[in-house]
Amino acid sequence: MKIATFNIRGDFGIDGANNFDCRQPLILQKIRAEQPDVIGFQEVMPHVQRWLRQNLPGYTVVGCGRTADYADEAMTLAVRSDTAELLGFDVFWLSPQPQVPGSRYAHQSECPRTCAAAIVNVQGMGGPVRVYDTHLDHLDAEARRLGLAQVLQRMRHDAAALPLPAVLLGDFNAEPGAPELAPLFAPDAPLGLRDVTGGVEVTFHGFYYGNEPPAKIDYIFATPELACRRLDVWRDEADGVYLSDHYPLCAALERR
Repeated sequence: MKIATFNIRGDFGIDGANNFDCRQPLILQKIRAEQPDVIGFQEVMPHVQRWLRQNLPGYTVVGCGRTADYADEAMTLAVRSDTAELLGFDVFWLSPQPQVPGSRYAHQSECPRTCAAAIVNVQGMGGPVRVYDTHLDHLDAEARRLGLAQVLQRMRHDAAALPLPAVLLGDFNAEPGAPELAPLFAPDAPLGLRDVTGGVEVTFHGFYYGNEPPAKIDYIFATPELACRRLDVWRDEADGVYLSDHYPLCAALERR
């Protein structure tokens, strides 16, 4: 199973030569060349999700916005139609009321946060795999801790109901040594999760405009049933235009 995490960068019209419309040809070229079975996107605005659906006809594209009216940014999954089947999908909010659209924790940014959860059946994997795509809070470490704890609780609940291999991916807005991510790097990490992107030093680069220092804040974690055969960092760039302000990560996973 070839699976990617891709923070596509919100289309705010403030990135100059790296505005979304400038990056579109490079994005399509890369996805068509790599053809992942599953892509977990973050920061997908409604018009960007429509664009993905229109321009990735070989994929089933699902997701919903994070606000109370299902607008704004979405956790979006793209599942390749000829190699994989989407068996189940839902979105929950990282909050004390996970089924209430737009809900948040008391201590976090004004942005609601969500997680998209799916079951996909990819050819050659010997059975279905669960995929969780999330984007933790960008301002508050406690909100990230609470949000991650909630995602892990959901993963445990799902595994107890029906054990399946699982992948957790996304933009966690924290580097590997951050205290709020400690559960993922502990020897007894929940469900045996391990970071298959451990050798990557930088994912966020901010188009190298110098506003923020580069850092590794994007991840793909997998349960022990899945082995990583290959990991690629999509560093594509053409005349100063990048795929995003993050380098997408793409892992080739196989069932042990």
